[in-house]
Amino acid sequence: MFVCHDGRGRILLARRGSGARDEAGSWDSGAGALEFGESFETAVAREVGEEYGADVLELRQIGVRNVVRREPPSHWVAVVFAVEVDPAAVRLGEPHKFDGLGWFTLDALPHPLHSQLPATLELFRSSAAAAAAPADPVRRR
Repeated sequence: MFVCHDGRGRILLARRGSGARDEAGSWDSGAGALEFGESFETAVAREVGEEYGADVLELRQIGVRNVVRREPPSHWVAVVFAVEVDPAAVRLGEPHKFDGLGWFTLDALPHPLHSQLPATLELFRSSAAAAAAPADPVRRR
């Protein structure tokens, strides 16, 4: 899973179209699967290119999620990344899965959100807050 951002407070979301695997009409960030022998970072860069036509400017792992879904029933582990991209390079790369793209701030998200997106965005919020916080000074006894 990944959350693309512009480095200035906006995130990129795609609206799932009628050809999406689930939750058509909902807004989601992005995801994909590893190909054999692929690293997490390589997979994320490939998926960002496929889904949004953009190159990765910066890539940061922000967490790991245990994802359990009731409908359709599934269970997997998601390694989540924050990915900076150039907004001018973004385009709809998979129109058979998505029917819209938009840039949003975290306090003005579209509706409805994909059922898995809130937990992913919580990791993104936490990582952004951690990155913005000053480093703790080294404490000596």
